[in-house]
Amino acid sequence: MTNASFTIIDQQSDFIIVDKPAGTNFHDEGEIGEGFFNAVKSALALSELYPVHRLDKMTSGLVIFAKTLNAAQQFQQLFEAHQIQKFYLALSDKKPKKKQGLIKGDMAKSRRSAWKLLRSTNNPAVTQFISYGLGNGLRLFVVKPHSGKTHQIRVALNSVGSPIIGDDIYYPSTTEQRYDRGYLHAYALQFSLNGQSFNYIKPPAFGEHFSSQNVVDVLEKIAEPWQLSWPKL
Repeated sequence: MTNASFTIIDQQSDFIIVDKPAGTNFHDEGEIGEGFFNAVKSALALSELYPVHRLDKMTSGLVIFAKTLNAAQQFQQLFEAHQIQKFYLALSDKKPKKKQGLIKGDMAKSRRSAWKLLRSTNNPAVTQFISYGLGNGLRLFVVKPHSGKTHQIRVALNSVGSPIIGDDIYYPSTTEQRYDRGYLHAYALQFSLNGQSFNYIKPPAFGEHFSSQNVVDVLEKIAEPWQLSWPKL
C-alpha cells in the first residue's frame, strides 16, 4: 500500500512495517502539521497503533509499528535485549579515519541541537560500520547500531571525520553544496517474534546520490547486510 507520504512494506496481525520518507517529522509539530506516526494511523484507520522506535526527521526508511499494546511490549523487550538488528545506509564526501570499525562512547549534548561523542563509556552508544568507496568523491557507509541514542549514527560518523551529506546539524552546507536530502536511510531489519523470523530490506526511494548506479552496484554486492563480516564488538 502506498500513501502520498509513505509506503506500507508489510502488514502482520501484530505489527506493520512502513517506509518513512525523508524530511518528515515522526511526531506532530503543533501548528506545522501532522507527523508521520499519526499520518500512518489515520490512513489505515487504526484505533490502536504504537511506535516502538523512531527515526530523525532527515532519516528515511523502515519503521516498526505495533498494532496492540502486547505486541508493543514484546518489541520493547526485543529492543532492550538487542534482538532486533537494524542496518542503515549513509553517504559522506569526507574520507573516514578508518574504513570500517567500531565506534563506542557516551554521548552528551553539544551546541544548539547537536550531540557529541565522549571518551567515557559509562552508558555508551555502540555503532559498527563498513564503508565502500564509490569512486566519485563519495563513500557509502553501512551502519549497524547496537543502541538507540539520539543522533547516534550522525554523531558516530562525524566522530570519524565523515559527517553525512545533507545533514544540516553535523555537516552544514554552503549554497554551492546543497543536497536534496539528508543521506541517512534505515535500510534493513531482522528479528523474530512469536517464533517466526522476519527480514526486511528496502533501498532508499528518494535521493539523487542514493539512486546512483555506484550505490546500486554496492547494494547488489552486499545483498543481505546481516551476512557481512562486521567488525568485532
